[in-house]
Amino acid sequence: MPWLTDGDLTIFESGAILLHLGEKSTALMPADRRGRAEVTEWVIAALNSVDLPSQPWALFRFMGFPGEAPEAKFVEDFLKLRLDRMEAVLADREWLVGGRFSVADILMADVLRPVDRFGGLANHPHCHDFVARATSRPSFAKAYDDQLAHFAAADAV
Repeated sequence: MPWLTDGDLTIFESGAILLHLGEKSTALMPADRRGRAEVTEWVIAALNSVDLPSQPWALFRFMGFPGEAPEAKFVEDFLKLRLDRMEAVLADREWLVGGRFSVADILMADVLRPVDRFGGLANHPHCHDFVARATSRPSFAKAYDDQLAHFAAADAV
């Protein structure tokens, strides 16, 4: 479970952590009311609308399930609806809110990464490009490397 300790405050869950970090930095969340509301909308959309079908879809592929059951078709169709919507949104945007990178992009890219890993964005080039932009940022590379080092240290124990 993700958690963050910030002074005497401990926060769990990715969305709550990212919103907290956004509150602390206008580099990660706009200062204006409308921009903050849009970032919050996209954080919640990533967790509730896009992640909901993305997780089982990616898990089926990771585990090598054939995907021919009615349940797999339902998940596939459900994910396609969400990706079609994201594709339309990202067709004319580099980032989700206000033309600048925010915590909403961090979370949405993270939700879409496993889908991209298993080829699920092949018919959604704007979504694929969005994930590529987000994951090519130096801060993403550092966070990813730090996370892998943390896991490797735990495995060594």
